Amino acid sequence: MSLTVLAVDDSRTMRDMIRMALLPAGFTVHVAEDGIDGLEVLDGIEPDAIITDINMPRMDGFGFIDAVRAQERRRGVPILVLTTESAPEMKSRARQAGATGWIVKPFDPTKLVKALQMVAG
Repeated sequence: MSLTVLAVDDSRTMRDMIRMALLPAGFTVHVAEDGIDGLEVLDGIEPDAIITDINMPRMDGFGFIDAVRAQERRRGVPILVLTTESAPEMKSRARQAGATGWIVKPFDPTKLVKALQMVAG
């Protein structure tokens, strides 16, 4: 099964790590460097799932999740938050914004693939 994923993270290294984890598992991976870039990339694709960081310039993960959830056709797209943040109030805020799940960096590539297959498959 081929799934399309949008990964939004301001770290080039993290975007590369996500790509390296997902490509061998058969995913199509699109990347963006912040929330604004993410919304622009999203305009041209129909992702099965979205991965987003929280702390980014221009538009953070919370703003990005809000903007995605405001789009009628994107309401059901699973969004996984991939971040160094682990505070319960941050998780709660992400859930309220519409995030599907939460993965703390550094991530285990196998677990990331499994999480995406579970939420998007």
